[in-house]
Amino acid sequence: MNLPEGFIFSQGSLQDFVDCRRRFQLRYLKRLAWPALETEPALEAERYLQQGALFHRMVQQHLLGVPAERLSPAVAGEDLGRWWGNYLEFHKDLTGFGNLSGRYYPEVSLSAALGAYRLEAKYDLVVIQPERSEAGVLIYDWKTSRRKPERRWLAKRLQTRLYPYLLSRAGAPLNGGQALPPERIEMVYWFADHPSQLERFVYSAQAFQEDEAYLNDLIGTILRLGDDDFPLTSDLRRCAYCVYRSLCERGARAGDLDQVEVDLGEESSLGLDFEQIAEIEF
Repeated sequence: MNLPEGFIFSQGSLQDFVDCRRRFQLRYLKRLAWPALETEPALEAERYLQQGALFHRMVQQHLLGVPAERLSPAVAGEDLGRWWGNYLEFHKDLTGFGNLSGRYYPEVSLSAALGAYRLEAKYDLVVIQPERSEAGVLIYDWKTSRRKPERRWLAKRLQTRLYPYLLSRAGAPLNGGQALPPERIEMVYWFADHPSQLERFVYSAQAFQEDEAYLNDLIGTILRLGDDDFPLTSDLRRCAYCVYRSLCERGARAGDLDQVEVDLGEESSLGLDFEQIAEIEF
């Protein structure tokens, strides 16, 4: 099976394959657009998506040095106001990252070759501490989902495996050309609606080796498949939040927005494209 020319694997495309091979085929191989709603109610979901995108952009601008008082007037809506207030408190909290010394890299993208193809990830924030610091190298990922996922669910996500792996593989340019050892890396999920309930995943050399083998095997499996080897998922719950569910005859009604675990601001199996949302100027 040949992938489209220039195809780059991401946590979103790999997660789609793991969740439902048919969805991967329709979205990335056939590039089929299908006008099904991902969540209900539709207008609320659209508003929520826009607020999630704006939140990510505001945080990025703040971390790049734009004062909070210049950004705060852009807040419109109850959800965004709550998230922004929670973020500002977290940023200045000693248990957060605001007082950590080191180099900050918001909205940075990294890529590396794995076999004949490339892996790519876009990080909300990478903080590289001095070598003597116990905090090491921190990956922060902002989540605006209403529902906080369980830790065991997060642990299985491709993002939790790919992001630390790729940072260790390709993060040297962020560290003065010096490689970033896996054991210094920690993945931190911060939930805008649950700001004190961080989920931390400490990386290791063993995890790096296991993830490299897993990703190689996963991509190898994709490349070996024929056109008829992309079955529908057996987990019908996934179909409720998929744009292709009507095409696959897996129901017409979209899933409930309040039950979504995936962040509406991330590249995800919901088919929502964060990059299609225009940059916000301040």
